[in-house]
Amino acid sequence: MGIRVSDNVRPLRRPPIRQSTLVRSDQTHTFEVFVRDIGTWWPTRPFSQGEEKVAGVTFERELGGRVYETWADGTTVDWGEVIAWQPHERFAMTWTVLPAVTEVELRFTALGPALTRVALEHRGWEQLTEEQLAAATSVPGGYAAGWKQILDIFAKTVEGV
Repeated sequence: MGIRVSDNVRPLRRPPIRQSTLVRSDQTHTFEVFVRDIGTWWPTRPFSQGEEKVAGVTFERELGGRVYETWADGTTVDWGEVIAWQPHERFAMTWTVLPAVTEVELRFTALGPALTRVALEHRGWEQLTEEQLAAATSVPGGYAAGWKQILDIFAKTVEGV
């Protein structure tokens, strides 16, 4: 019995992007601002498909719900679908903005009565080809820098700074 090439080939593994921030707010409020108010704080320039065309961002708060942007002309562009929903603690969603589907998960952990750790994991990078990955991360710092900037803006919004 011969050895098949596929027996010795491991699938390409790319580590997930992990970012976190501390927010001076209770867990429930922090979670609510993220999902309920995403359209008011999310920096659609440059972190959207439509950028200046975007009139709003919607997060449908249920398992199977859509997360999408709406342009001024009524066009909607999906960002993904909610695949895990545990209000005030965590959610996960597919991320369909890239050429291949990845996943984004956020966890909201109470560290005190007015302190919440928000931890983000963006995984599934092995779904992309080298060319797709290079194109997706061509901006300085790539997705890691983008998620850090988004979480910083979010924390300032929640804290009212």
